Amino acid sequence: MPRTRRVLACLTASAALIGGMIGGVSAAAAGETQTYLVLYKGLSVPADAASRVSAAGGTLVAAYHAIGVAVARSDSATFRTSLKADNAIAEVASTAKSGVRLAPEEALSAEGAPAVPNAPATDSDNLSGLQWDMVQVHTPEAHTITGGSSTVIVGDIDTGLDYTHPDLAPNVDFSRSVSCLGGVPNQAPSAWDDEAGHGTHTAGTIAAAANGVGIVGVAPNVKIAGIRAGNAAGFFFPEAVVCAFMWAGSHGIDVTNNSYFADPWLFNCKNDPEQKAIFSAEQRAIKYAQQHGTVVVASEGNQSDDLAHPTQDATSPDDTTPVVRDITNACEVVPVEVPGVIGVTANGNLGLKSYYSSYGMGTADVVAPGGDRRFQLTTAAPNGRVLSTYPAKFFAPSPLIIQDCSVSPCAVYAYLQGTSMAAPHVAGVAALIRSQHPDMSPGSVESLIERTADEIGCPASYTSPVNYAAFPALDGGAPQVCQGGIGYNSFNGHGQVNALSAVK
Repeated sequence: MPRTRRVLACLTASAALIGGMIGGVSAAAAGETQTYLVLYKGLSVPADAASRVSAAGGTLVAAYHAIGVAVARSDSATFRTSLKADNAIAEVASTAKSGVRLAPEEALSAEGAPAVPNAPATDSDNLSGLQWDMVQVHTPEAHTITGGSSTVIVGDIDTGLDYTHPDLAPNVDFSRSVSCLGGVPNQAPSAWDDEAGHGTHTAGTIAAAANGVGIVGVAPNVKIAGIRAGNAAGFFFPEAVVCAFMWAGSHGIDVTNNSYFADPWLFNCKNDPEQKAIFSAEQRAIKYAQQHGTVVVASEGNQSDDLAHPTQDATSPDDTTPVVRDITNACEVVPVEVPGVIGVTANGNLGLKSYYSSYGMGTADVVAPGGDRRFQLTTAAPNGRVLSTYPAKFFAPSPLIIQDCSVSPCAVYAYLQGTSMAAPHVAGVAALIRSQHPDMSPGSVESLIERTADEIGCPASYTSPVNYAAFPALDGGAPQVCQGGIGYNSFNGHGQVNALSAVK
């Protein structure tokens, strides 16, 4: 990984989510068009916002009236200063360098199909025997009770998804899939196709169909909507993240999976006006989705960092020269540290927190399989990673990319690891719960997931079998230390998610 920072996704030989979000961006140079988030003091956007933006030298792109946030573009060097003079505006923040980047680390529609109300599912697809992760969280047993309902929609906010993949095609909801790149919804399938592979992988863990092909997801009967917020270069810009949550909240999305970080810097500090504005805009959008019934699940991150006690950010900005800055726990990560978001740490096949997984008291809610290629290799998990769906266009000969050629063309699957792989397991369990309890509130879904988790205490040793001492926090260098007890601790939260216990 070029700059191992806030990788929130796949620590693997294929791809990883790196968190290099950048904030504190200065005004655009003349002639350089930039995108801005406009945060209004009230939870509304004025009716004449377009004309006010125009008077300041910009163009209104989108207005989210329900949360008081607008997206604007301008090539004027004085745009931000001019617009900030408007007394109705709290802050104007450039998002030009505010994306979380995806980078290398180590090396058919079912619309119109009849609803499936909580039908059981089988776990005997061609590659089911390789899914140690599903065995670990008891999804095969849960599937004897329910594989979920096709009336439940999971929105995978990610890099899009491959809607032609044989294991995803039966469950893709085209009517709710969308690209939010640029902050404007675009439902053309080509716009939300996966250009990175990451979104297809997370989608498979959530909802790969039990159809005899490849693998089986946690909730194989539910529908999956691809909500693309990551661009071709692998950046998750704030305007896309805001758009994604507003889309989820207004389009009946029951659960969202979020395997990325979405703040301008790795840690978003409130003492910087632009960082605070972007954090607030994203927080408003997430709250809007939650208030409209959406359960929000997020990965904790792959920085080996204690999010409750961060000390330094040495990675941001990740596309220029990083500037080392001291930080405190007043600096927060989006979305995992937004209230009501279910934070997920990662573990391996030995049930221990993965060496790379970030953690923290108050941020970690549950732990789920994300893989551990260094210290948790077992007979069931010989390479330590999690297997899931992958776009065929990215196939290359590799022991980490395999095919199921019982269909033509062959279906492709990849082994990846990261907290990005852990969070979809929890999103899938949330979908199973919503299948059984359609009207359960997001807070009650979270509570049920936590109450039914298998408790795991802090490790007896920090060097055996997982050598946490060799992997201190990537930025601050602090050692990994578990706080709390068996009922709740900073490594495992309330314990490992248990699909069977959650649906009994």
